[in-house]
Amino acid sequence: MTTSIFVNLPVSDLEASKAFYTSLGYAINPNFTDETAACVVFSDTIYTMLLTHDKFSQFTDQPIADTRSSVGAIVAISADSREGVDALAAKAVEAGGSETYDPKDLGFMYSRAFRDLDGHHWEVVWMDQAAQSGPPEH
Repeated sequence: MTTSIFVNLPVSDLEASKAFYTSLGYAINPNFTDETAACVVFSDTIYTMLLTHDKFSQFTDQPIADTRSSVGAIVAISADSREGVDALAAKAVEAGGSETYDPKDLGFMYSRAFRDLDGHHWEVVWMDQAAQSGPPEH
């Protein structure tokens, strides 16, 4: 069985968040979408569930973090090239997101980061797999 990942994110405006993610080039799966939730398809095995605060609260007793002023997680996604990293980060900013930090270029790895409309921190990363040989050094 292939493992899938579902990243569940609370959002304050579901329609605006759907528009944000579709403007990045991702599709919404209508089979898992209603007035309280939307399933954003990143790949065949990676999905983000955008949940209204009321819906998100059904899965936890803890308060929802204000991700505009704090970070609870950094969700990283890969790109096929440096240009792909730049293109996705640019689309995110054009769609109303904000760049989190200046591009980081380590030679074998290139990344940029942005926050979505609700402040969730996303990182877009390209890595030169040929430059990696063996496990990471500590």
